[in-house]
Amino acid sequence: MLIKALAWPLVVMGVAWAGLALWIDGPSTPWLAAILALTFVAGGLTVLILFRPFSRAVLLVACGLVLVIAWWSQIAPRNDRNWTPDVARLPRATIVGNRVTIENVRNFEYQSETDYKEQWETRIYDLDRVRSFDMFLSFWGPTLIAHTIASWEFENAPPLAISIETRKEKGESYDMLRGFFRQFELYYVVADERDVIGIRMKYPGARTYLYRIRVPPERARALLLDYFKAINGLAEQPQWYNAVIYNCTTSIRHHGQHIGEIRPWDLRFLLNGRLDEMGYERGRLDTSMPFPELKAKSEITEKAKAAGTAPDFSQRIREGLPSPS
Repeated sequence: MLIKALAWPLVVMGVAWAGLALWIDGPSTPWLAAILALTFVAGGLTVLILFRPFSRAVLLVACGLVLVIAWWSQIAPRNDRNWTPDVARLPRATIVGNRVTIENVRNFEYQSETDYKEQWETRIYDLDRVRSFDMFLSFWGPTLIAHTIASWEFENAPPLAISIETRKEKGESYDMLRGFFRQFELYYVVADERDVIGIRMKYPGARTYLYRIRVPPERARALLLDYFKAINGLAEQPQWYNAVIYNCTTSIRHHGQHIGEIRPWDLRFLLNGRLDEMGYERGRLDTSMPFPELKAKSEITEKAKAAGTAPDFSQRIREGLPSPS
């Protein structure tokens, strides 16, 4: 009885996941996808309820799940879709010695989320001049969820921001449920801070915070190099975005692990609206003041709006910002 009680919810969750996978990632004809999903769910639940012994019912349902998983795992991401202009070009980094040349750095000017002036740049940076690593947290609704953007400061060069997002096709918009399945390719926006922060100032009620992270320059440089490795990899082989496994925040943890940073798992990697609180507890932020005071001083929303498209945007949003050093 105990085994049955434990197995029931797991098998039912598996059936539910398979039904959603067939519905969301299945045939492009909506009614056909819905029929397949409903048939699988109804069939799976019928087998679990009516077939005896229970172990045989579980085995039959498991066989169906294996077939769905085998099909689902073969859905391949692509780089040749009809992309929206803001994600149409893939960035690429070429490293020679201590110099990196980055193609397709985005530096758009936004009138609104969908009205913008396109500008793509090629930038050259001296990797030996990486000075620090910063993190933006941007909120546009519920405070348990935020969008995270990494940024590196250089001596005598503008900061370089990297935002990990979904690569959307024309006419497509992000949907959280679809983000758990194979609907969006992964995209690294390599950009000027005026771009990735400026666009978020166009969202109603958006609030953005900027935190200076306590990390030595050589570790910040190693992290950036790992980002470049992923960016170049996506140019050669696309990858699926996933709202849990590989999103804007869990991916940062992956990059940290690649360079030997020990970052124990915490639920706040998913409920990332409290990522700053976790960073404070782990000593990665300025701990010379209480966290609520640090958070209040780290909000840059009004400064970013006032800076607009000014050439010294990055300098202006950092005025008065607490430093972890």
